[in-house]
Amino acid sequence: MTEFEMKLKQVTKAVSRGKLSRRDFMSYAMSIGITAAAANTMFATAARAEPKKGGIFKYGSGHGSTTDSLDPATWTNGFNFQFGKSVMGAPLTQLNPKGEVTMHVAESFEPSDGGKKWIIKLRKGITFHNGKTLDASDVVATINYHIGPDSKSPAKEYLPGVTSVKADGPDTVIIELSSGNVDLPYGFTDYHLSMYPATDGKIEWEKGIGCGPYVLKSYEPGVKLVGERNPNYFADTWFDGIEMITISDVAARTNAYLSGEVHFIDRADLKTIDMLKSAPNTEIYNQSGPTPYTAPMLCDAAPFDNPAVRKAIKYAINRQELVDKVLYGYGKVGNDNPIGSQMKYAIDPQPQHTYDPEKAKAILKEAGIENLKVDFSCPPNAAYPGALDAALLMQESAKAAGIEINVIREPDDGYWSNVWLKKPWSMCYWGGRPTVDTMLSISLAADAPWNDTHFKSPRFNELLVQARSELDETKRAAMYAECQQIVHDDGGQIVLMFYNFVGALNTAVAHGELNSDQDSDGGYMVERWWMA
Repeated sequence: MTEFEMKLKQVTKAVSRGKLSRRDFMSYAMSIGITAAAANTMFATAARAEPKKGGIFKYGSGHGSTTDSLDPATWTNGFNFQFGKSVMGAPLTQLNPKGEVTMHVAESFEPSDGGKKWIIKLRKGITFHNGKTLDASDVVATINYHIGPDSKSPAKEYLPGVTSVKADGPDTVIIELSSGNVDLPYGFTDYHLSMYPATDGKIEWEKGIGCGPYVLKSYEPGVKLVGERNPNYFADTWFDGIEMITISDVAARTNAYLSGEVHFIDRADLKTIDMLKSAPNTEIYNQSGPTPYTAPMLCDAAPFDNPAVRKAIKYAINRQELVDKVLYGYGKVGNDNPIGSQMKYAIDPQPQHTYDPEKAKAILKEAGIENLKVDFSCPPNAAYPGALDAALLMQESAKAAGIEINVIREPDDGYWSNVWLKKPWSMCYWGGRPTVDTMLSISLAADAPWNDTHFKSPRFNELLVQARSELDETKRAAMYAECQQIVHDDGGQIVLMFYNFVGALNTAVAHGELNSDQDSDGGYMVERWWMA
């Protein structure tokens, strides 16, 4: 390396560490013959290259409701899912960008007895925001809060078969299960399972005290959360503080970004994506993943308790039209299997439920059903941007099959509390899950709190339990394949399309490789991103 190259490398590294100003770098670069344009590009690249502390990150979210709570057992949307991932909370394990489980609050997970027993060693020296040192009793109380007999927490389905959780000294937790679960460490990446301080076996969640990267300063549900960096956090984090703002209306969210009110918005308006593409200092956030938009029908509510009705409606929806006109190509068609094609054990069940109104008519005729009329509940923004457009397209395409869909425009606020899981047919979206088992368990297992189709198949549930403990990869794959085929054939979960996570990010903020299982870098953005 020449002296010139060595000196340039040194000053570039100084920029990346925030120790050299743009002016000084430009002055040096131009003095050695580098053009102003090239020097400016070099500075911008170097400034974003390495994480450094500082700045307040502002996020405009398309999620959040006035009915939200700090209670982790109640979290259901894309605003509060980040609380447990990397805001106030810290879980035992995390996912890296490759979808691999990594240790976080836990130092290690060691299985025995075919995955029926797990010994968890905790990282030493972790403290909660109130100064209390985390120990095994906090972990035991946190887990029991979610899996207790009276708990309605969705996290219960991430930890199926757990029969005992006990502390073995201050730094060790022993979990025993009724049957083996080779994916148990993945289950603890769930956002509900961030650790909380406990007193007398009960966790204290009311003040939002966790051991995560940010201390909660204020929170108004459905409006705004403000957090300040936790100076005692056990891992690296970079922003001095964060502001998470609920902006449900997509036009208002876009304007907030364009005006510089926020650095990042999720759920970009795909109708106006070109406007965001042309905005100065903007990176389009575009991540594809195992993330479906669905239209769940309750299998125990008329007329959807009739399998012929469910099947006919599946053939009466033009899904390619939805991808083209609602996602503008930022996604792909679904086939009534909620498992994304990139996930391990995923299959493409057959037949393909493509748009075939004549087939839908024939199915209804054979079942003796004429002039089918159904209500379909859909909010303008709470489910996803363009949800109402999708519902109206579904309404139009179904006419050719002799099906009349009455689209009920539900209010955004309170949609997840008052409509989803309660009304016979509604609109929904799912973030990705780390394994096939977790996705199927939380959305389709018979007693899952988020079984939004009330689907109950004895064979499906039997296979799900068997596959969870099966060590033979070939046998396990066959079990999960049959599970997916059962859901495709008989379930009420219409998988309309798999969507990309699309947003806009100001280049003042930098990041490394991104997670794609869920939006906002898998929920880790406020922990992993930094000011460039």
